[in-house]
Amino acid sequence: MAEPRARAGEVRVLSSLPGTGEAGALGLDQVIHARVRLGIVSALAANQCLAFNELKALLHTSDGNLSAHARKLEDAGYIACRKSFVDRTPRTEYSLTVRGRTALDGYLAHMEALIQAARQS
Repeated sequence: MAEPRARAGEVRVLSSLPGTGEAGALGLDQVIHARVRLGIVSALAANQCLAFNELKALLHTSDGNLSAHARKLEDAGYIACRKSFVDRTPRTEYSLTVRGRTALDGYLAHMEALIQAARQS
């Protein structure tokens, strides 16, 4: 049986997708799902490593915002942080871990499934 279409202003849960079940729970990795965190892992997936200032410029965000989101990703084991000095100037570099790559691949596969299901509706 086809699921009913959502009315204006209403969110419909695609219950046929893996990871869905409870109302509103689409099974998306909430660590990655935030805009800045998704930007960080995406940028690091395309680059071996990036410095803090490179990420900040790329994502058009503030020091504090980037720092807080990077810490959340680091705590989850999705990115690694390396601190060093270059000509007496502190340098912070980030890289994507194997766990982070796996999480990003899973997130993208889940989003693709959601998009495919929405197109079939």
